[in-house]
Amino acid sequence: QGVRGTDRIVIEGVGTVGGFGCGISDLSRALTGGVAPPGTLDLSTGSGPIGFPVFLADTSRLKEFVPARTLRRTDHFSRLALLGSYLALADAGLAETEHRRLGVIIASGYGATGATYAFLKSFINDGDICASPTCFASSVHNSAAAHISILLGATGPSLTVSQFDLSVPSALTSVRQWLLEGRVDRVLFGAVEELSELIGYAWYRQRGAPQSVSMTPLWTEKETAIPAEGAAFLLFSRTEEARAGYCTLETAITGSHANAGFPLPGAGLLLLGADGRRETGRRYAVLAENARIACYSPLYGSMAAGPAFDLAAAALILK
Repeated sequence: QGVRGTDRIVIEGVGTVGGFGCGISDLSRALTGGVAPPGTLDLSTGSGPIGFPVFLADTSRLKEFVPARTLRRTDHFSRLALLGSYLALADAGLAETEHRRLGVIIASGYGATGATYAFLKSFINDGDICASPTCFASSVHNSAAAHISILLGATGPSLTVSQFDLSVPSALTSVRQWLLEGRVDRVLFGAVEELSELIGYAWYRQRGAPQSVSMTPLWTEKETAIPAEGAAFLLFSRTEEARAGYCTLETAITGSHANAGFPLPGAGLLLLGADGRRETGRRYAVLAENARIACYSPLYGSMAAGPAFDLAAAALILK
């Protein structure tokens, strides 16, 4: 189908959950009032148990939207996604009667790692006949999107995009295409990451325990990244369908700024996804030399879903 109308799409609602709290009120408070201290993740290693700082998300507010009985077998990754989606829809004031032509797109760098490796563990311990069917169902990357579509009664298409740190911009390309082609009236887009014990252990083996309890994104002399989990959801619509929203999204592109350049408006604020990792911090530092910049990763931590939190922060700032 051909693209019709304007290329702009509107952000109608925002829902976030992370180490800073739950909902746009907590995100707004974090943006203006400072950084919440991280929690602690306890890991078993070959050198004995260790604990290091992490940003963990609390999904207890999900019971406000979904009965506890319905969530009985729902894994942590899907709970994060469900909470973010309900918060975004509530923020937009979208009625249940408007869910019919609603598409769902989730971006995740690593998916439901807790359920995935719980299934593998049951497979190793109990054999293929007795491996956990519940863990297997939850381990499928698109399971969270399926949970959302079923509980919301959304009959539009659903999709999960997993391209590690490029998952968010890649998924946003699909969001725009669905809306501009008229496939759906609205798209519920979200980025979700789960900090499972496995991800924590992999982080420890690759980088060691985090060396700081606070993140300094553009300080390249030291690794200050703190691993995190959370979900950031945004409700998008075409301009002709939209009610009063936060802002418009004009385009979504991926590529290397070093090779192609990156056009910026003269007085624009550049939100950098620098998250305290030295190898990426050096590249971001080049962009930061002659621009007005902000780095909000100290609010939500280091994770592949980070760009979606930056987008949520940008929507709040613009509004």
